[in-house]
Amino acid sequence: MKFKVSSEFFDVLGNVCFGVVAAYGLDNGKDMPAVSELLSGSINEAEAAFDGVNIKEAPAILPYREAFRSLDMNPNKFMCSIEALLGRIAKKKGFPSINPAVDLGNAVSVKHRIPLGAHDLDTMKGDIEIRPATAADSFIPFGGGDVEVPESGEMIYVSGNEVRTRRWTWRQSEIGKITGSTSSIFFPLDGFTGLNEQAVLAARDELAALLKQFWNCRVVTGFVDKSSPEFDLGQ
Repeated sequence: MKFKVSSEFFDVLGNVCFGVVAAYGLDNGKDMPAVSELLSGSINEAEAAFDGVNIKEAPAILPYREAFRSLDMNPNKFMCSIEALLGRIAKKKGFPSINPAVDLGNAVSVKHRIPLGAHDLDTMKGDIEIRPATAADSFIPFGGGDVEVPESGEMIYVSGNEVRTRRWTWRQSEIGKITGSTSSIFFPLDGFTGLNEQAVLAARDELAALLKQFWNCRVVTGFVDKSSPEFDLGQ
């Protein structure tokens, strides 16, 4: 199985890049207090760092808002996942514990100010791609609901014709969500060369190390950009 990014996406965002982490053999059904502590620490640090800050104007967030505009998406209506996370935290709303693997991803995402997804690899219908949506693609919102058909040309994370995330990093699907029974996970970390590439790599490496530390699982890491648009996830 591969992670692939289409030429059409790079045609719009030529400097977009992705840290890649794939983990195999997790037991995500156990309580892990150490992961909960990491998440709490990241939230507390971000609360202090963004106290009184307009998240929309934060340097870490501006490149994503500009990228959304380049993709013809209104960032005030469709917020990048990291903007939504930090906005919630800045308002002192905290962030709920979901399960250890998701909590770990959120802890790393918040710490490094990087959008970080999590997808159950065992639910994939082939490769996972970022590409323009077609009329054959469908999306089930997180938590369930009516099936949606993305707008033609909308940039999506997709496997087969099952959309895993709409509008690049906006809204994840019910299909492929991480649960207590999930044992294999694909974590993409989205950023930009020349802007926050080093934060992407640091977040990738920290996530990989923590996955090994907490679960003693097999972890594969990689990097995707315009010059290297696909990566074998090693499944």
